[in-house]
Amino acid sequence: MGTLFGTDGIRGVANAGLPPELALRVGRAVAVACARGVLGSKPSGRPVVVVGRDTRPSGRMLSDAVAAGVRSGGADIRDVGVLPSGGVAMLAADDDGVGAGVVVSASHNPAPDNGIKLLGPDGGKLSLEVESEVADLVGSELDLPTGPGIGGDSPLVTDPAQRYLELVTERVPLDLSGMRIVVDCANGAARWTAPEALRRMGADVVALNTGDGEAINDRCGATHPEVVAEAARAHGCIGLTFDGDADRVLAADEHGRVVDGDATLAILARRLSERGELSGGAVAVTVMSNQALRRWCASNAIGLVETPVGDRNVVAAMSDRGLVLGGEQSGHVLRLDLAPTGDGLLTALCLLEAVVAAEGRLEDLVPFAPFPQVLVNVPTNGSPSIESDGVRDAVARAQERLGDGGRVLIRPSGTEPLVRVMVEAAEHEQARSVAGELADAVREALGG
Repeated sequence: MGTLFGTDGIRGVANAGLPPELALRVGRAVAVACARGVLGSKPSGRPVVVVGRDTRPSGRMLSDAVAAGVRSGGADIRDVGVLPSGGVAMLAADDDGVGAGVVVSASHNPAPDNGIKLLGPDGGKLSLEVESEVADLVGSELDLPTGPGIGGDSPLVTDPAQRYLELVTERVPLDLSGMRIVVDCANGAARWTAPEALRRMGADVVALNTGDGEAINDRCGATHPEVVAEAARAHGCIGLTFDGDADRVLAADEHGRVVDGDATLAILARRLSERGELSGGAVAVTVMSNQALRRWCASNAIGLVETPVGDRNVVAAMSDRGLVLGGEQSGHVLRLDLAPTGDGLLTALCLLEAVVAAEGRLEDLVPFAPFPQVLVNVPTNGSPSIESDGVRDAVARAQERLGDGGRVLIRPSGTEPLVRVMVEAAEHEQARSVAGELADAVREALGG
């Protein structure tokens, strides 16, 4: 069952592609993996598994199923309720008795979807090899404990959300007095923690989309940055927008211009470099990052390490090269010196710290205008295979048409049944036209 997990855990429609029966088997496999030391250092006593979720209506059903499986496998549960995935990671790493973390969330996907992400005892994502071992356990008949060997509940030392806020604000202490900030919480896991953290630091917060999970990511949040951009422009202030589990954040400047993950990485890289803290002198990015970031790094003597899409790949490159900063254009930024995985609130505070240190405005810190980039998502039916002469010929024609001023990237999504077609060009209209032609070729290859 090595293909059970995609680029960011298991994804599917809750109660259909992702039924509670599967969630239970995953929980059971995680407990057994903890006991066997598969996930990392084996806890000295009974393992504890931290389980958190976002606000989706199916979240409690699936997290309860995961918890039942964990107990069935002989580990104890620490249910932290609705909490950003970065919070689950921090709480897992904060306790030596924790053997794993589980986040029930489909991140930026719509409300009917849900997912299961696994974390190691350090709060970080699992390697592909370890994830594959867990997947094999999910599909195996396991020797399960009975009687006192069955797991129970591990008591909470403190309120999970409060502890998470303590950990985040201790790592990036800020005085935001006099600053107004618009926050779009995507009706997701950040709906309380993000506004509360900023208010505690003295900011005047305008909070948007703090409702329940039935509307999670629905025309709001990081997948719709135009919402926070318009509000930021109207208020003349910085805007921040999160996705459903708040592991990523995009910003908007005081004029309502979107500041994506590439621009955020450049701002943070410059700030760390000024402080002599850009370990390795480089930033890790994925193939999706804009050419403007690549050219900015080259002109500022900052190295750039490129990886395939997915934060696991970024983390692996960062660990191999001793880097502290990396991330994705989507706003999933990693500061491995501060947290074991991506955390949107932590990223937002790092960005605000750069603004405060410059004693200026976010608009003044954005170092480049991105090259026009068009992304077309082509739905798939079953296999997302795009290997065909038609697609190869279309790509060759596109590259010839774009020349040195553009590029093409076609890849299956690891989180949704889509093939993503990305085109970057010197002019937006050219990028749009080429992307449309390539999308048509992909549809034909898929039999659409």
